[in-house]
Amino acid sequence: MASTRKPRTAPAGTVIDAPASAVSAATNIPPASAIPAIAPPRVGEQIQRLRTERKMTLDDLSRAAGVSKSMLSEIERDKANPTIAVAWRLTNALGVKLDSLFAAPKAPEAIAVAGPHDIPTLHGHDAGYQLRVWGPIELAGHFEWYELTLKPGGALVSAAHEPGTREHLTVLQGSIEVEAAGATQRLKAADTARYIADQAHAIRNAGKGEARALLVVIHG
Repeated sequence: MASTRKPRTAPAGTVIDAPASAVSAATNIPPASAIPAIAPPRVGEQIQRLRTERKMTLDDLSRAAGVSKSMLSEIERDKANPTIAVAWRLTNALGVKLDSLFAAPKAPEAIAVAGPHDIPTLHGHDAGYQLRVWGPIELAGHFEWYELTLKPGGALVSAAHEPGTREHLTVLQGSIEVEAAGATQRLKAADTARYIADQAHAIRNAGKGEARALLVVIHG
């Protein structure tokens, strides 16, 4: 004989404890474990990039923003998170909006081209030299290269750099004399001198015409 028993239904107002997977499937909401974690923005890295692009030192930005140099250093290394007030002072000093700190950095260009007017030039008018800074600013203090032009009688005289620093000088035109570590060498076009630069050293035009050279500095 067929059963006449009716299916049991929950009383009105009863909450049915369904598995989370069933709820997710019914509502099309992915479980929390399936949602990818979003990394927080690297605010310190953004501040350092903006400062470097503006050729500002830590001291420059510290003074302009009224933030201590030690605090700024920790922020740039992502060792400390700035408050909104500090972040505002930093972005104001950098000339950008506050929300730029949280924007995703732009992908670097495959080929970045710097025109003649983009290359910084240092003049030693009294000493008779000109230095064109070919290396990118972000490598300053680590690896630098310059085009050095010396007028007749001109000289680039330098104090000692950091311990372990070396310089490499290739003469492109004229005759140049290099003094380093108590020694002197005279170079002609296409000669290259490699010497220690953590002592006082000098590069002099030894000829009667203009001299040019490629100067590479590798800091210790």
